[in-house]
Amino acid sequence: MSHVAQVTEATRRAADRLQHSARTAVPVPPVRELPGIGDLTDAYAVQAELVRRRVAEGARRVGWKIGLTNPAVQRQLGVDEPDYGVLLDDMQVRDHTVDLSRLIAPRAEAEVAVLLGQDLDSPKKIDDPAALRASVDRITAAIEIVDSRIRDWDITILDTIADNASSAAFVLGEQWQPLGDADLTAVTMSLTQDGAVVSSGTGRDCLGDPLHAVAWLARTALRLGSPLRAGDLLLTGALGPMVSLVPGTTLCAEVGWLGSVDLRVRGDAGGAE
Repeated sequence: MSHVAQVTEATRRAADRLQHSARTAVPVPPVRELPGIGDLTDAYAVQAELVRRRVAEGARRVGWKIGLTNPAVQRQLGVDEPDYGVLLDDMQVRDHTVDLSRLIAPRAEAEVAVLLGQDLDSPKKIDDPAALRASVDRITAAIEIVDSRIRDWDITILDTIADNASSAAFVLGEQWQPLGDADLTAVTMSLTQDGAVVSSGTGRDCLGDPLHAVAWLARTALRLGSPLRAGDLLLTGALGPMVSLVPGTTLCAEVGWLGSVDLRVRGDAGGAE
C-alpha cells in the first residue's frame, strides 16, 4: 500500500538521507526541509521508496503499523492525525532482546497486535462492526520500538511518514487469543521498566478502540487500491505514552487478558554526529 506518487528526484533525495541515517545510526535534518517534500503524498512516496529498497535487499513485508493513534503520543509529537508504516520481517525481535547500537533515539510503546484472517476488501466489511471483528484471526500484546532518523525527534507528520512512520522494530507476545466479542476499549495496559510503571493506558486511548484503528487503516488501504489481506499483521497503535529505552533494563507490557510481553534492552544507542 502506498499513496500514488511518481518517484521524483526529491523522493530519491529524501530516501537517500533517511536510508543513510538508518545504516549509520547518525541522525539527519528533517526531510520536510528538502525541496519537493511538501505534502502527505510526497511523504508517503518517500516511505514507499525506502520500503522498495528494503524489499529489493531481501526484506519481506509482513504487515502494517498504525501510528499516532494515541492523543498523548500526538501531543508528544505535535501532530493531530494517524499515519501508517510498513512492517518487514527483519523488524521482529524474536529473542525479545533489542540491541541499541543500530538505533538513534529509540522509544517503546505497548500495543494490541492483530493478525487478520480475512481480506478487508470492501466498505461493507470495514464499516460493519461484526464483519470487521470476523476478519480478525487472533490478537496479542506487543511492544513497538519506534525511532526517528530525524535529529532530536524534530518531526512533523511529513517527517514521520517519510521515515516509515518512525518505525524500527517490534516484539510480539506469546499468548495469541481469539478476538471473539471481547471489548478492546476496556483492555488495560501497564508498561514497566525494571518493575516501575513508566506508561499506562487503555484500549480507549487508541482512537477510542484498537478496532477503530484497524478500520481507519483498512479504509485508507482500500482507497489507495491495496486492501488489507488475510495474514497481514497489524500493530494498532500506542495504548499509552512512549518511553525512552534505557540500556540494561527490561520492559514488560501487561495488556489485560492478552497477557504480557517482555523486551530486554542491551547496548548503547547511536545518535552521535
